[in-house]
Amino acid sequence: MFYKQNKSMNFTPGFIMVLHTFGRDLKWNPHIHCLISEGGYSDNGSWRNVNHFNYTYLRNAFRTALLNEMEHRAGRSFKKVKARCYREHKEGFYVYAKPNRCDPRTVVKYIGRYLGRPVIATSQIDKYDGDFVTFHYNRHEDDRYVEETIPVMEFMERLIRHIPEKHYKMIRYGGLYARHREIDKKLLRAISREKHHIFRSFDQWRTAILLAFAYDPLKCGCGTTMLFLGLYFNHKRVPLEEMYEKAMSRSRGKRSSA
Repeated sequence: MFYKQNKSMNFTPGFIMVLHTFGRDLKWNPHIHCLISEGGYSDNGSWRNVNHFNYTYLRNAFRTALLNEMEHRAGRSFKKVKARCYREHKEGFYVYAKPNRCDPRTVVKYIGRYLGRPVIATSQIDKYDGDFVTFHYNRHEDDRYVEETIPVMEFMERLIRHIPEKHYKMIRYGGLYARHREIDKKLLRAISREKHHIFRSFDQWRTAILLAFAYDPLKCGCGTTMLFLGLYFNHKRVPLEEMYEKAMSRSRGKRSSA
């Protein structure tokens, strides 16, 4: 979709993909959550916003990509299954997507929710008597409240089937978010000049900590807001700009050595 906008410039978005194997009832329901940037970065250093996502294209593209990959893995024996999938899913595979531009704090909460989400929250487990477990959930189809009571061994079976193999990556980063891309050195060009000073200073440290960790570093436990007077490193007062330059030089050194 991004590529079709301008083939010569090769606009590339950033996306984070999270694999979940469970449904709300804990049964086997593999699906992918994908967070994608509403815009793309081109080879010549320009950024283009995307205000419309073609859902029909997404459904068909997802179906084609998935079935082709499965055929590649399974071999010729998969051809009949592939043909049946095309017949039974003429409008493509199910894709739920909608543009959702929002502030950085909401994005951080959304990412944290899906990247670190357990199979079931402890608050959903209502009762355990040694033989049976009672838990509840809201059904995905109609948001109806459902309560289930099942034997403890069946409950454990539903849970452990979702434990991934050792070192299996449930989270993947692609496009702009992929690591070790040569073009990343030019990403600064896509940011408006009036915002460049943010990356040249630690003046935004308080906001950055607040957005990333949901607490104010200057807020005392007693409720008073403290005043920042200076930064000390190795018992010496150091300007924020100098600390920034040292941190960036170490970061560049690690990247070059890698």
